[in-house]
Amino acid sequence: MNHLRLLRSIARLTLVPLSLIGPASAQHPPALAPRVSPQVFPIMAWGGSPSDPESLQLMKQAGLNVSGFCRVEDLDRVRDAGLTCFVSDPQLHKFVAANQATDSEIRDAVAALVSRIVNHPAALGVNLRDEPSVQQMPILGRISAELLKAMPGKLPYVNLFPNYASPQQLGADSYEAHLRQYVKIVKLPYLSWDNYSLSDGEMQPSFYDNLDQVRRVTLEAGIPFWNCILSQALFRYMEPSDATFHLQAYATMAYGGRGIQFFTYFTPEIGNFRLAPIDQFGNRTATWDILRRITNQIHALAPVLVKLRSTGVYHWPVSTAAGTPLLEGVGPGAKLLIGEFADPSGRPYVMLVNKSLRDSTSLRLQPRLAGAKIFRISPVTGREGPFGGEGNWLAPGAGVLLRIEPPPPARP
Repeated sequence: MNHLRLLRSIARLTLVPLSLIGPASAQHPPALAPRVSPQVFPIMAWGGSPSDPESLQLMKQAGLNVSGFCRVEDLDRVRDAGLTCFVSDPQLHKFVAANQATDSEIRDAVAALVSRIVNHPAALGVNLRDEPSVQQMPILGRISAELLKAMPGKLPYVNLFPNYASPQQLGADSYEAHLRQYVKIVKLPYLSWDNYSLSDGEMQPSFYDNLDQVRRVTLEAGIPFWNCILSQALFRYMEPSDATFHLQAYATMAYGGRGIQFFTYFTPEIGNFRLAPIDQFGNRTATWDILRRITNQIHALAPVLVKLRSTGVYHWPVSTAAGTPLLEGVGPGAKLLIGEFADPSGRPYVMLVNKSLRDSTSLRLQPRLAGAKIFRISPVTGREGPFGGEGNWLAPGAGVLLRIEPPPPARP
């Protein structure tokens, strides 16, 4: 067939009525799961909160429920967008920076702030410090105690270093000592930290090690943890993709995380910082849509996750040659992160995460209990349904939350 005849054939095909190709059925996207509140599971843009209503509305559309660190003057705009924020107070920041303040100075500064924000629904709490050393923790603990006493419903915000920080930065001989000092001295009802380990085409082990360290310390303390993950490219870190967002978010949830923050939403005009959800010129990038896809999944899964207790975390096949307490097998060739949970009545759940940033993987699950049934929590609707068929595939970095139903007891 010459080129002219080929073009004519293609043209004729494009004119075939759809009714002759086959029956069509209307396709409607499933209804999104209800939005989870920041008090239940914060989904936060780490950084300064914008002041203009258009930017705030776009953050809401992206699936965020915390716009970042805001001024008192912006609280009404944040509220009108359906968001919350952590208020930044200049006087409290001065105390932390100087690492000193008298008790009366702290009381007076907190009282002045309370009068402005205590009854405002957009004020999720008060921003105090990012990545403090142990030497700054006493002043943070004193300010936090006064804030919680005056406003029990508002959270002081402190975010900790990652595990690759130096002892000089940490102010402690080890990372675990740094975490334990935070729990002992600052005494906040949660622990937040950041870790950026996406490099050389894969997730570096420090990310999982950090999750493990924080999980152990917070389980002992009986408090939840929030993770701040990478949502842009900078330095030697990878450019964002669905896979990088998936792996960071699902790994956090598999370890039992109860909040996810994104560094950052707006691209700063610094060095090689690039491809955050909003670029340096105020335009949406492809990352904005990636962000919305993962936040929608978090909204769907969070209402189930927050009711679960983490019972174990395993890396398949590295640490699970004999299987896990719930699973004997997952299928050949899979490289997975497996988080196991129990709900208040003891029913078992498991989250499986594909650790590859490049390849999809299929699952052939073998529950340890013969005859057990497996149900999937939809990352779109949040509803429970059967698991199997083509649903046993995981995209690069993606995860799935499953409930394992033991077989009924044998009749006597």
